[in-house]
Amino acid sequence: MSSPYDAIAELYDPWSASVVEDVSFYLEEARRSGGPVVELGVGTGRIAVPLAADGIRVIGVDSSRGMLDVCARRAALAGVDVDLRIGDLRDPPVRERVPLVICPFRSLLHMHTDRDRRKVLRAVSKLLRPGGRFVFDVFTPGAEDIAQTHDRWLEREPGIFELARWDETTRTLTLTVCGRDGETTMALAWLSQAEWRALLEDSGFAVEECYGWFDRTPFTGGDDSVWIARRARTTRSSPPSRR
Repeated sequence: MSSPYDAIAELYDPWSASVVEDVSFYLEEARRSGGPVVELGVGTGRIAVPLAADGIRVIGVDSSRGMLDVCARRAALAGVDVDLRIGDLRDPPVRERVPLVICPFRSLLHMHTDRDRRKVLRAVSKLLRPGGRFVFDVFTPGAEDIAQTHDRWLEREPGIFELARWDETTRTLTLTVCGRDGETTMALAWLSQAEWRALLEDSGFAVEECYGWFDRTPFTGGDDSVWIARRARTTRSSPPSRR
């Protein structure tokens, strides 16, 4: 099954070149865990390669073969090894138990229903050792952001353009990315901060922190939220999804 990221695998690194604020945050969390670390949605290794360069073993899972190929090249150029595996966030091909699972750069927004989100959280719980942590970031767009970007082509990086179409009824962003090295369209679905917390707690996680940014400032209602959740020793059964 192809991924929308296959079409922009060579474009992805220049498209995300300005996204650097989260690297040190995830590196700190990986160091704190002692490794190994499973990264869901590893992409081209923007986070995984710096972690591996710090001596931390990383198992990277992604549904895009093209992105994994770029990641392998990036790791080789850095002189590090990242254990790359193709697979779905809802059923990652990992049998090891680790102290930390991460899902950076809003990758969980590719899950469009509570049923799929719960599948990811169950999979993460199985991957974690008792007391292990799940660290991820997501966004909930504000009205100003939607008004400024809706249905407009904007140049994200030189020669790379984005078109965002926001549907506030379904809470879905349809994003088109276009550049000389590729073009693709993908859909992202958002939730409120309260809904993310409820999903985590219903899936047997205890929320340790919810930050508003990667500098660890507390969440106060902004667009971004950065979560640190610990796997509980006992889990509650989840109610059936109605979505």
